[in-house]
Amino acid sequence: MDIFAIVKLCGGLALFIYGMTVMGDALEKVAGEKLEKTLETMTGNIFKSVTLGAIVTAIIQSSSATTVMVVGFVNAGIMTLKQAVGVIMGANIGTTMTAQLLRLGGDGAATSTVMAFMKPSNLAYVAVAIGFLLMISKKKRKMKDVGEILLGLGVLFIGMNTMEGAVSGLRELPAFKAMFTTLKNPILGVLAGALVTAAIQSSSASVGILQAVAATGAVSYAAAIPIIFGQNIGTCITAFMSSLGGSKNARRTAMMHLYFNLIGTILFMIGMYAIKAVIGFSFWDDAITKAAIANFHTIFNVVVTFFFIPFNGVLVKLAEMTIKAEEKDNELDLELARLDNRFLETPAVALEQCHKVVTTMGHIALGNLMITNAAIVDGIAPNKETFDENENFLDNGEARINKYMLAIKEDDLSPESHRLYEEIMHIVSDFEKIGDYTENIYERYESIVENGVAFSEEAVFELKVMRDATEEIVELTTQAFENGDIPVAARIEALEDSIDGMREALKSKHIHRLRTGLCTIDVGMPFLDIIQNYEKIADHCNKIAVYVMMYNDDTDSFDVHEYRKTSKKVYGAEYDKWLTEYEDKYLNRVV
Repeated sequence: MDIFAIVKLCGGLALFIYGMTVMGDALEKVAGEKLEKTLETMTGNIFKSVTLGAIVTAIIQSSSATTVMVVGFVNAGIMTLKQAVGVIMGANIGTTMTAQLLRLGGDGAATSTVMAFMKPSNLAYVAVAIGFLLMISKKKRKMKDVGEILLGLGVLFIGMNTMEGAVSGLRELPAFKAMFTTLKNPILGVLAGALVTAAIQSSSASVGILQAVAATGAVSYAAAIPIIFGQNIGTCITAFMSSLGGSKNARRTAMMHLYFNLIGTILFMIGMYAIKAVIGFSFWDDAITKAAIANFHTIFNVVVTFFFIPFNGVLVKLAEMTIKAEEKDNELDLELARLDNRFLETPAVALEQCHKVVTTMGHIALGNLMITNAAIVDGIAPNKETFDENENFLDNGEARINKYMLAIKEDDLSPESHRLYEEIMHIVSDFEKIGDYTENIYERYESIVENGVAFSEEAVFELKVMRDATEEIVELTTQAFENGDIPVAARIEALEDSIDGMREALKSKHIHRLRTGLCTIDVGMPFLDIIQNYEKIADHCNKIAVYVMMYNDDTDSFDVHEYRKTSKKVYGAEYDKWLTEYEDKYLNRVV
């Protein structure tokens, strides 16, 4: 084996891994958005979890991508350990699809020109050509993604064939034979498989390399089987690296992946070598084929998965025992943990996490408003620590979302996801502003308490009515954003107009009380500030509602003022009905 063969081997390996990466990334773009959202809504049913884990991994051709995604979901509190363990087991089955794909290259010679042309090793060049043409065409993004899949698939097989050609001359070398004779030792074989897989961080690529070497006919079952065991252990390194710096449950998820493969390997090896010692295997020293490697890889992962299905709780328990419980995580910190950088590899999933965090910001803003209103109107002492934690969450949430959204690759978003991206970018600051105006009201409350000010019964009644209206508009706004609910969003402008009317009416009434001496300046100024902040909160709710309507219907116009004119025409009759309803419910009670 000369220097040119070594260069050819390295080049073939590079092509092989590159093709696998391109194909996997393209498959994820085409199918990943829906599949990963399905993973996110996983139930606790172990069979469903295993099945979906296998399907997702088989489609995106990467157990590493699936396990990293699961680590991210667990870290963000979206998925529990019990849900994650089934997905991980299923991912180990799904990853065997790559080896089964590579076996299509065949081990024998074709019997005719037609059959030779139909071999994947020859069709690979056709796939590369078609894929390239689709990628450089000006067609839709989906066609470009299909082109990437074909290009990656073709390069994958070309790299495989190049590796096979490079190592073909090794068959007669005594040192090469001696190496695989040494690897018949199960411990050494497992270590070799684990180290190589950990280095390239892909069991699929590692198995593919073994298949290429096996094409020389110099690798026996005795040497290959321990290596395959080790490859399943080595692939755990990706999940481990992904979990570093994550929550305790993220690290536990990585441990479950390791325990699954480690315990499965130990049990499988004990069983196999016990049978070999008692009965023996006639094929043990025969040369293993690419098909046999693929089949054994599949059998191992399927058998170990079915073994662990009834004992999946054991994996969870072992992981919890290994990674000890720490101080209980703050719920709001866990909410921000949704903005996990692991999800940036799948922009649609990352965007969905942003949507959930912004929805939580709406609920938290409403919570703070209710805390403040209860203190001012009902005399219920507020929990300042809770209020401050909520306000910090709103401030940090806006900053984190803006930074995270900028890291999302817009080019990889579908048209629907891109609309959601625009919607969130416009809306997040409005939810934070609702929190700021609530904080203004809270500060007024503290000033009232400090100065010993008391509102008249009439003023308290007026504040109660406007409080109810303001809390309702924030609740409706959060609901409309969370569900993309256009009918709910359409009502908000009518309620906002009623709140504007209340502000003007209450302002006039209070100024009259000041002039006639029924109210003092010490009471009057806080009152006017509070109703002014209520009105500002309603303004921001109305802005959010317009964005929700604009980005969730079929319009291509993103001009807020023009859209508002259009929507008023569409909802003209209903708007009048809603306005009358809210005026009767709120405004007419205080005028």
